[in-house]
Amino acid sequence: MSDSGSGIAAWQDWRADRHRSVTAPTGNLALVETRWLPPGETPDLDAARAGQPGTVTVTTLERTDMITGAPEHGLRFWDADSQAVRDFERIDVFPYDPAWVLDATYTPVEGARTVSFEHLRDNGGTREKVVPGDIALTVDGTDYTLSAFDDDGTLLLVFGDPTNGDTTYGAGRFLFVEHTGEGRVRLDFNRAFVPPCGFSDQYNCPMPPRQNRFHLPVEAGEKLPVLRGGAAGSTAH
Repeated sequence: MSDSGSGIAAWQDWRADRHRSVTAPTGNLALVETRWLPPGETPDLDAARAGQPGTVTVTTLERTDMITGAPEHGLRFWDADSQAVRDFERIDVFPYDPAWVLDATYTPVEGARTVSFEHLRDNGGTREKVVPGDIALTVDGTDYTLSAFDDDGTLLLVFGDPTNGDTTYGAGRFLFVEHTGEGRVRLDFNRAFVPPCGFSDQYNCPMPPRQNRFHLPVEAGEKLPVLRGGAAGSTAH
């Protein structure tokens, strides 16, 4: 099989994994409520689960208060039989294009450098993300230095391009970056994906900083979720 053929096969497997992931009992479509607790209060899972239907899973989460820096605790309620799960059909994608598999230079940064990322539901506020290195690449003759943050040990790129709000999700898309060797990474934009907030309005997703916005359309990867009956667009409401 050619490299292109094996790339398409792996991409099709990735698409199947994505469908399973977003429709899982605690997948993006199942999140029906994110409940932040008052300052100083910690979650009581047993109390939160009491009286919930059998299709509901309750988990905890934590973030840092943007003003005080204190930890904030919360609860998430996931319903495997949510309306969003029942309405979902598929995620539309661009055709696989090997030209959008790009190799780049990766330069680690000494120490814990942070970059401010605006989040969708913070009304213009920003949250600091650890960016462990710089990704340098050239796209269509333009040089970029991208900031991908550390997401549980994996580099996650939040990027924007002119397709956003048209054929792709308005607030940008996500892409996991693969280390391929000393000082090198690979960005396979065929695996660019709709962020969690494109499936449920109970997420608060980071948005692309200026340096992560491409000047040309990135016509690769996921476009938008599609509901039964053919309607396209975010399932969040």
